[in-house]
Amino acid sequence: MIVFDLKCESQGHVFEAWFGSSADYEDQKARGLLACPMCGDMQVRKAVMAPAVAPKGNSRPEALPAPAPSDGASIVMGAGEEAKMRELVQALARAQQKALEDSVWVGRGFAEQARAMHYGEQDRASIHGEVALDEARALIAEGVEVAPLPFPVIPPEAKN
Repeated sequence: MIVFDLKCESQGHVFEAWFGSSADYEDQKARGLLACPMCGDMQVRKAVMAPAVAPKGNSRPEALPAPAPSDGASIVMGAGEEAKMRELVQALARAQQKALEDSVWVGRGFAEQARAMHYGEQDRASIHGEVALDEARALIAEGVEVAPLPFPVIPPEAKN
């Protein structure tokens, strides 16, 4: 696993995202699957990250001054707020999991099946899958009811 700090273009929100590899990040970015969890902006890029360098074995830790925020997008939370935020994110993840229990994974056939349901060519059902950003926008423009999931979903064929 690899973790990247990502930053949205519109608001400058910085957030952390985990990927199986650098190639996984590039693949998801190319397919338009990345979005800012705070504002939904699909234009995200890697943010500058400090390298994780371990201290020398013979050095003592010294108190370092807190880094100054580089822009207004940084949020400083106390322990109580951080715990509340974690609870909210976990509740959102549980809600997504519950919503997907009765939903069928259709993979890259999502747009085709969503359209077929919208136009009455197929019975309505709860589905989820993958769709490129431009195709998602086209679905919305046609009036097809779609919404992005807040958390990535691992396709059934990719699970161990």
